[in-house]
Amino acid sequence: MLTDITLGQYFPGHSFLHKLDPRAKLVATMIFIVAIFFADSFEANVIVGVFVIFSLLLSRLPFKLILKSLKPLWIIIVFTMGIHIFTTPGNIVWECSFFHITDEGLARGGLMTARLVFLIVFSSLLTYTTSPIVLTDGIEHLLNPFRRFGVPAHELAMMMTIALRFIPTLLEETDRIMKAQTARGANFTSGSLIQRGRNMIPLLVPLFVSAFRRADDLATAMEARCYRGGMNRTRMTDLSYTYRDGVAMAGVIIITAVLAWMRWLA
Repeated sequence: MLTDITLGQYFPGHSFLHKLDPRAKLVATMIFIVAIFFADSFEANVIVGVFVIFSLLLSRLPFKLILKSLKPLWIIIVFTMGIHIFTTPGNIVWECSFFHITDEGLARGGLMTARLVFLIVFSSLLTYTTSPIVLTDGIEHLLNPFRRFGVPAHELAMMMTIALRFIPTLLEETDRIMKAQTARGANFTSGSLIQRGRNMIPLLVPLFVSAFRRADDLATAMEARCYRGGMNRTRMTDLSYTYRDGVAMAGVIIITAVLAWMRWLA
């Protein structure tokens, strides 16, 4: 299960999305995440779904990879669907004891589930198509205007990117420790909730030790390379907007405007 989590992983490519400026991708992702919550009807969700599928085609990522990003979150998706189906009042279409399903619950559950899936898939495209170094530069450029207020733009961008980059590494380390502990007789899948929590202690201790060791090795490597923060740092390639970024931003803004119109003005 842990190896199925693809958050923070980058998959090299030469697609339209891979070639976009990271600043455009960051801004477009934030705008579209807001736009997803504008979709409160079947027609609006169809528009969002078509746009997400179109973005996936532009990214040229394997479809199995997208399903892999959803697999670890299937419990949350099913829970979201179930809590709306069984708790939303309306016309009852099925009833058993104190459980009942309404047509409004089915519609609301499908809406919220679709919204969650779109949110996960579209957000994943950002890390799938953007390398950690380029993502750091994009975040730093977006935070630069806040430097006049004392915000350390470079340091914040570096910390966020390192944290995102080390998620797959820590997940692999966790999976490796779990397999080693299971081979020694540990049981992480059976027993009560309290018992499972106690069984996690032999897992957490070596995981924290490994995480601190990796952090210390990273700090040593950065100091050995004379890293001194963002002061007077240069880049091999400067970020620049192209026509692709304008087309992508225009597409996201148009979709957002259409969804806003459908919700409040239609």
